[in-house]
Amino acid sequence: MTLNLFAEAELAQPPRREQLATQTFVLRGFALPWLQALLPALRQVVAAAPLRRMVTPGGFTMSVALTNCGSLGWTTDRQGYRYSPLNPATAQPWPALPDCLRELAQQAAAAAGFADFNPDACLINRYVPGARMSLHQDKNERDYAAPIVSISLGLPALFQLGGAQRSDPSLKVPLLHGDVMVWGGVDRLRFHGVLPLKEGVHEVMGAQRINLTLRQAG
Repeated sequence: MTLNLFAEAELAQPPRREQLATQTFVLRGFALPWLQALLPALRQVVAAAPLRRMVTPGGFTMSVALTNCGSLGWTTDRQGYRYSPLNPATAQPWPALPDCLRELAQQAAAAAGFADFNPDACLINRYVPGARMSLHQDKNERDYAAPIVSISLGLPALFQLGGAQRSDPSLKVPLLHGDVMVWGGVDRLRFHGVLPLKEGVHEVMGAQRINLTLRQAG
């Protein structure tokens, strides 16, 4: 599966910060000024480590295709969820984290009140219409002191921001092309997910949504 990315960058709207919870923010349009450098870098990452749909420990094939860049990459199979320095499909290291992506994530984290963010892992998810991500917590990282930075590209998505328990009510948050969501601190272990992606074609990214989630994993 290839990533259909184009080099065109959209005109950036003035970014604004929306606070969703104590330490959870959406930075609207924050990534747009970075797209001219970011999209070619992502094409190179996906060429080196192609997207694929992985299998969960329960034996289900994920509806989302994924790959990684950085010194660690998130992966799943029948043995469990984990981070690995090697791509299990090739037994080779994951592609390096592009400098522009690292800088974007660091600036977004700082804008949300999290200084000194130093990501070592970026999970790249590709959603096509109908793909979804069920409510879950990000718990495979070594510690939870650092925030999570999540960049949305392409088709709009409806993000679910839950609470400390899976059964807690969820806030539904529209995420658009160029939006960056940051959460950490007291909100770090909130359940979250993405509702099934609706049909559509984005003028830059095509019929897909790309989500880049950066973390300090090691």
